[in-house]
Amino acid sequence: MTALLEIRDLKAEIAGKQILNGYDLTVKAGEVHAIMGPNGSGKSTLSYVLSGRPGYKITEGQALLAGADLSQMSVDERAAAGLFLAFQYPLEVPGVATMTFLRAALNAQRKKRGEEEMSSPDLIKRVKELAKILDMDMEMLRRPVNVGFSGGEKKRAETLQMMLLEPKLCILDETDSGLDIDALKVVSNGVNQLRSKDRGIVVITHYQRLLDYITPDVVHVQSAGRIVRTGGKELALELEETGYARYQSEAA
Repeated sequence: MTALLEIRDLKAEIAGKQILNGYDLTVKAGEVHAIMGPNGSGKSTLSYVLSGRPGYKITEGQALLAGADLSQMSVDERAAAGLFLAFQYPLEVPGVATMTFLRAALNAQRKKRGEEEMSSPDLIKRVKELAKILDMDMEMLRRPVNVGFSGGEKKRAETLQMMLLEPKLCILDETDSGLDIDALKVVSNGVNQLRSKDRGIVVITHYQRLLDYITPDVVHVQSAGRIVRTGGKELALELEETGYARYQSEAA
């Protein structure tokens, strides 16, 4: 399998405070990795650094997507190259219909890659297919992006966006946050349909329950801004029982 994401001795800071401390991670195409750890361990920082959020600065090391240095790419270039970040708390965008947003996002990426735009009829057909999988009412897609949506509706809408864009690398930052069990099952089903030999998925979470529905190939424990242990899916079950205290003391 080809290395899709390669992170080598990555150090990064926000507002002058170093958060990532020599981070190493390799995700191969076809793999699903889970990153687990306590609050404050830098899990969301990792996702922000990779996606190019302003204010998050790489000070040492590299993060490569399919061999390309992410630090040399703008946010839209990263997206067009196939990086997608699903937020813990998806933002509301008043005044922009969800369908309009989906059309703009898809065609902006296609244009950046030198591809033809998807026609409106083809887009509507595809979105209807995805909405059915995610148990979404098409009426939702006529409403402004995430405005008035419940937590579950926001995650469904974001998962639909991810399925429509078909990224090479999906980073899910605590996607289970705010979901009841029914919404969790629906969103997980959407994510599982994205599993592919050509795609990598990184699931960032505190809890085992998400991994009951999205089964990882590899589980990492993150503490104090770096990975301190790696194992199989059984590691997540161990963490559910023992917690993170021993890893926090080891990282210190």
